[in-house]
Amino acid sequence: MAVFHPRLDDLPQEIPVFPLTGALLLPGGRLPLNIFEPRYLAMVEDSLAAGRMFGMIQPDRSQPDVATGGALFQVGCLGRLSSFSETDDGRLLITLTGLIRFRVLGEQAPRRGYRRCQVTYAPFAADLGRHPVELGGAREALLASLRGYFAHRGLDANWESINQMPDEALITTLGMACPFDAAEKQALLEAPDTTSRAATLLALLRFAVHDPMSDPSAGGGDVDPKRSLS
Repeated sequence: MAVFHPRLDDLPQEIPVFPLTGALLLPGGRLPLNIFEPRYLAMVEDSLAAGRMFGMIQPDRSQPDVATGGALFQVGCLGRLSSFSETDDGRLLITLTGLIRFRVLGEQAPRRGYRRCQVTYAPFAADLGRHPVELGGAREALLASLRGYFAHRGLDANWESINQMPDEALITTLGMACPFDAAEKQALLEAPDTTSRAATLLALLRFAVHDPMSDPSAGGGDVDPKRSLS
């Protein structure tokens, strides 16, 4: 299948959104999802018939609820369905590939139970023209902090695979896979560019190891770093 390279003008201005705490999609990243709620089954079915795109966004628990449900952060990421299969019990197993971040301009009336937003991609146009990132010596600092972070939380990973990742893929994969909290994931998403995201990631790894309040038994939600990084 040919790689999908949309132009900014080709992207939909009104999109379905999937609000999910802790599920971070970054441009260029791949997010596996297990879809079983009727409203999200409907969303995926509608997306398959209309460009195969919808947005991932986190609920913002710090804000009061709105008419359509919990408040949302203002920045999410548009993804395209890059793989799709159906289970015998009616679930959909999909992979969403990140295309470009968006900013929410407003929310539309729900359709078939799922939420929809009017969005703009203009602040993040550079996401569509990503260039290879070279971390240089900062890569070793990042990997050293990652080893400390995993040891602190009792996690493991395929280090051979990690060491072979290009810098941009490394930053994207770690940002999506590491079990940070919602605000930390949002900080990674909203970092201006990949280099800034790498600096944010390094700071989060170091903080998690040295913060005396950090609890390694807190769990990582539904993200398994060992699986995602292997």
